[in-house]
Amino acid sequence: MTSETDRRPAEERFREVFSHLGAVTAYARRRGSHDADAIAAEAMSIAWRRLAEVPRDDPLPWLYATARNLLHAEWRAERRHAAAELPELSVPASELRGLDPQLDRALRSLGPADREALLLVAWEDLAPAQAARAVGIKPTAFRVRLLRARRRLRAALEEDRRPAPLVQIDVEGT
Repeated sequence: MTSETDRRPAEERFREVFSHLGAVTAYARRRGSHDADAIAAEAMSIAWRRLAEVPRDDPLPWLYATARNLLHAEWRAERRHAAAELPELSVPASELRGLDPQLDRALRSLGPADREALLLVAWEDLAPAQAARAVGIKPTAFRVRLLRARRRLRAALEEDRRPAPLVQIDVEGT
């Protein structure tokens, strides 16, 4: 059993981890969780049980990875109950309100992995190395994914700016 003196440093350490509760809740909400508070609470519970595994220098990517796994479990459970397809990791429409309509369309045109890479860096404010830990890939692979996602987003934005081709309508029927 742990003594009270052994437990105190763990509690102080967990306070640092727990300070990220709001960020984890927002992450789950932006990913379409039906109960983002429960996802964040479970992520914190797992962090407490596995505190030795949580990186001391930067716990947020670890917490995002844990929340991401919980979101996948939530979606699998929903799929079993509703016999529906597993939703992609995406941002629900409610979270995109207030975005420029052109950016909204461009983001929605991207695949889930591209959108996830961009949003981890832009919305979650993670450095690419942190985001790589959050999605469970090597930093180099994430940087490549992010580079490609940025190119695809830029192309989608440019495509949206192009004027529609003129269509000639033959009103005389000739």
